[in-house]
Amino acid sequence: MKRFLSSLHSYAKPAAGLLLASVLFVACKKDNDTIPPRVPQAGLMAFNLSPDQNAVVMSLGGSNLGNSSLGYNSYTGQYLPVYTGAREVRSYDFNSGNTLATSNFTFADSGYYSAFLLGTTGNYRNVVVKDELETLTATAGKAWVRYINAIPDSVNAPTINIAAGGTNVFNETGTYGNVSSFAMVNAGEVSTSVTNGEGIAATRNITLEENKVYTVMLTGLPGTTDSTRDAEVKFILNGTITP
Repeated sequence: MKRFLSSLHSYAKPAAGLLLASVLFVACKKDNDTIPPRVPQAGLMAFNLSPDQNAVVMSLGGSNLGNSSLGYNSYTGQYLPVYTGAREVRSYDFNSGNTLATSNFTFADSGYYSAFLLGTTGNYRNVVVKDELETLTATAGKAWVRYINAIPDSVNAPTINIAAGGTNVFNETGTYGNVSSFAMVNAGEVSTSVTNGEGIAATRNITLEENKVYTVMLTGLPGTTDSTRDAEVKFILNGTITP
């Protein structure tokens, strides 16, 4: 498996009180020079993209992920180590304890994963995906980018465009809850937009660095009068691919 370094920088808000560091799938060497059996682990990064939830906790098999609740448009800031195997993923309101969404997912040893809470007004879902980082190759002058459409359904699904130097990386209809695969793009300034002519209209230029991996998050509510919940483009830096 290629080495993947989780970054110390982000452009959405990481949860307070969390250290930003990579998951290292290695065993520690003891003073007596013996190496204990390695415990299988996966790495999981969690996001709260629900516009009406301001304190969300995710748990796996009844154990909370991280040590802080996630505000809207916040995330854990890193891939956190989790046990492998089939696990129940539960998102709940930290203040009330009420369950928002549950799902099941199987985590493989040394795999990296992302879990997103989506939805609003009592209609929530967990979207859990494997981040296929082992398929990405460090390449001079290139970066990697994907997107998730977390804007709740409207009559027409929006068009999502991500382009670098006038060349489209993505230019497609993005259904609600869709998480794209990572795509290689020229490092430098990249334009992003999400539009549907029915209250969803957001654009943003972002700068991607060589051999870094990013997730673009399309969030908010279509047609809302609350400017803090309007449709917008966020992005986070998942980390760096090294040779």
